[in-house]
Amino acid sequence: MTQEHQARAIGGAVSPTSNTTMRKSNLSLVLRQLRDHASRSRADIADSTGLHRATVSNLVAELLDRRLAREVGIEHVGAVGRPRRAVALHGAHVGALGLEINVGHISVYGCDLSGRAVVERSIGFDAVGSGPERSLRRLGIVAGEAIKAMRQAGAVPAGIGVAVPALVDVARGVVALAPNLEWYDLPLADQLTEALGPLSLPVTVDNDANLAALAEYTSGVAAGTPHMVYLTGEVGVGGGIIIDGRLLRGADGFSGEVGHLPVDPAGERCGCGRRGCWETKVGLEALTRAALPEGSGPHVLDPEERAAQIAAGLAAGDPRTHDAAAQVGRWLGLGGSIVANLFNPRVIVVGGYFATLAEWLLPHAQAELERLVVARQAGPCWFAASDLGFGAASRGAASMVISRLIDDPSMIMTPLPRPAAP
Repeated sequence: MTQEHQARAIGGAVSPTSNTTMRKSNLSLVLRQLRDHASRSRADIADSTGLHRATVSNLVAELLDRRLAREVGIEHVGAVGRPRRAVALHGAHVGALGLEINVGHISVYGCDLSGRAVVERSIGFDAVGSGPERSLRRLGIVAGEAIKAMRQAGAVPAGIGVAVPALVDVARGVVALAPNLEWYDLPLADQLTEALGPLSLPVTVDNDANLAALAEYTSGVAAGTPHMVYLTGEVGVGGGIIIDGRLLRGADGFSGEVGHLPVDPAGERCGCGRRGCWETKVGLEALTRAALPEGSGPHVLDPEERAAQIAAGLAAGDPRTHDAAAQVGRWLGLGGSIVANLFNPRVIVVGGYFATLAEWLLPHAQAELERLVVARQAGPCWFAASDLGFGAASRGAASMVISRLIDDPSMIMTPLPRPAAP
């Protein structure tokens, strides 16, 4: 068995059955090395993958030729020995588009293959009041504008990832259940493809918390922490769970619905139809009702604006707003303790409005977490505020597209035409 085949067997993949398939698989191995490290020498890649050094040199040459990798300098290893020329992921001409549609906004994040941001924006939008048909039409318009902007910047998108606060059938791109959006069995991938018309690209749909968790794991405040939980903080509350560095999906891909943990059987009715779900205690809508007098100010849909409005009251020392934040913080800690007792994470990263109001929420949440977690002495767990803002899910959606491109390089292997020789 060759080193190439050994490497594929260790990874659990099926051994390539043709030279073309083997080459694509080996290119994927090299691209993963470049994705996971700032730079790597050819020798480092060979040592990590088990590929022959001559094979790696040929693969790197092809990636350089296609502008998917770039030379970044010389690495000196030890006091003696030949210097190693390092390479890094490039692909500035290959783009990935991430979108999130939620109760009150649409977020956009477009980047190139190396993760460099090209397009980033958030738009206030009433997805519930608009209904699924108008919402998908609006999402198509926003996506089309982003595709054109990315093309103008030279990063031609090769795929679209969409984050939704929902149970998602990822394989079919269908939103099975989105109670806060009031969407049911919606073929989002197919409808977005149709809405884009000639601009259509491969579309993948996934749960917003799962995608935000991936973004946090790769580039957030607790990046690289192998055991972590991410909590969204919007109208609803979702969870993305990372165990041993991998996203926990469950039997049907529906894990992480922590917002519907029953914490108060006599509590308010949730959008899912049940009573006393955790998100009825800690969702942004719950805090808004408790913190702001009814009818105070304009009706603000965008969660960032609403969070900023509440933060202003907290900064000004408003007693009602402080009491509301303390109450929500305690409920956040109570639910967090259930998650911690189940999954034993090292850190619970909170995003959305939880992060915006972290200085007022997290002291109460951490105190409650420490009071209720069983293994707090043997294995401490703490809350941390995300620094990715409300765009974490759209970032994760773009990252998902990049992962798919790296797993299947054939999607981006067509070389650009070379200029004619003078």
